[in-house]
Amino acid sequence: MTADLPIIRLRPKSKPQAIRHGFPWVFADELVTDRRTKAIAPGSFAVLEDAERQPLALVTVNPDSRIIARVMDPDPQTHIDRDWIAARLRRALALRERLYDKPFYRLVHAEADGLPGTIIDRFGDAAVIQPNAAWAERMVADIAGALREVTGVTTVILNGQGRARGLEGLDERMEVLSGGVSGPVEVPMNGAIYLADLTQGQKTGLFYDQLPNHAFAQRLAGGARVLDVFSHVGGFGLAALAAGATQATCVDGSAAALELARGGARAMGAEAQLVTRQGDAFAQLEALAAEGAQFDLVICDPPAFAPSKPALEAGLRAYERVAKLAAPLVAPGGYLGLCSCSHAADLSAFRNASARGIGRGGRRMQLLHSGQAGPDHPTLPQLAETGYLKALFFRLDG
Repeated sequence: MTADLPIIRLRPKSKPQAIRHGFPWVFADELVTDRRTKAIAPGSFAVLEDAERQPLALVTVNPDSRIIARVMDPDPQTHIDRDWIAARLRRALALRERLYDKPFYRLVHAEADGLPGTIIDRFGDAAVIQPNAAWAERMVADIAGALREVTGVTTVILNGQGRARGLEGLDERMEVLSGGVSGPVEVPMNGAIYLADLTQGQKTGLFYDQLPNHAFAQRLAGGARVLDVFSHVGGFGLAALAAGATQATCVDGSAAALELARGGARAMGAEAQLVTRQGDAFAQLEALAAEGAQFDLVICDPPAFAPSKPALEAGLRAYERVAKLAAPLVAPGGYLGLCSCSHAADLSAFRNASARGIGRGGRRMQLLHSGQAGPDHPTLPQLAETGYLKALFFRLDG
């Protein structure tokens, strides 16, 4: 295959050792971007060489992206086709089937599963693909075909939305590639039932990454009054009800997400214990404080306030503000869970911002637990972006 592929080359001062040791990206300023390289069609394949013209890997190229090349395979002779994709999917599936007894999980976590820029979440007989890299967009029919072959799913949906696609120069789009769904899909997790809207919902319809953090929160939820802020379809709130919480209040800006939360509560027989409040989360936190509300367990799981390094400072201030507003709502001796899905804010920075906020909220704290995404979201140690999720649980006094 390499005889038919273009050659791209690292600049002399770039360090090829990172690629040889598993780092999967080449940035535009690390590559010789001559006229031929710039003319490569986004999503095409090429052989990456070091400055001494030694082959390093087979890569996919996108001259429109800051990540100009992504490693597909360390073997430059590899042929990328449906069979190659199927082999990667079989490897990913074997891990999930060992970890989970039901087919509800993230099946492919991008670079960490060897399919760069590609997310696949499975919902029983349906799966949602997010092709966030140009090669995956170009080969999405092959990905969908291999997915049906390897897993047996019948419905495959392309969810082409989100910030990552914009960075790749890809347009937003949503398409049912095969099969179809007539409404939200019931997803059982940790004894709760969630409703995932696979065609209109946020991301792929559900956030599987919080599964182990839901489980830890359940240990604190028995007999508790629970507040779930930025709840989406009821993530922590429904998990708490499944664990015996007396009441869960879900706060979110999306009326559609809260309706799905109510549907999940109905499916669990817990609709009477669920309260929903629609509106801006910061305003709702302030309103609850003005009402004198108190909860035994408060959990805040906001969107990524620091999705990139330039946004880090403002993002950390936002996380601090969440903690400051949430802390006074926790009853003495109660618990506060704070989450971040911002890869730019590492655990230390997020922990410090959270602690500052709690202190500014007039509370003393013990840090009980630090959580991360579940094992269906494996991390690539060389790529910090794959280990983005952080969850901190505090006990508050004072």
